[in-house]
Amino acid sequence: MTEIGLGHYLTLASIIFAIGVVGIFLNRKNIIIILMSIELILLAVNINLVSFSIYLQDLVGQVFTMFVLTVAAAEAAVGLAIIVIYYKNKGSIHVEQISSLKG
Repeated sequence: MTEIGLGHYLTLASIIFAIGVVGIFLNRKNIIIILMSIELILLAVNINLVSFSIYLQDLVGQVFTMFVLTVAAAEAAVGLAIIVIYYKNKGSIHVEQISSLKG
């Protein structure tokens, strides 16, 4: 039976990161999918932080991951609130028209 090592976690994180980047570049019309892709990128970074934290036997990476998760939750809540208000005002959430939010 093989042991799951650092390389396996880094491979998983790189795959999740690549899916997030591809999701942003391939789908520029749906703002919800763009936000979910950003969350995938942050998840990949968190996996790297925890993996290296365990590998180096240091808790700093795990503590920093908790801060990143907190910021990601706040970002998702604020982003969703902005989308809801924009949808109430405009009736659609087309990414091309969001530049109209500029003063």
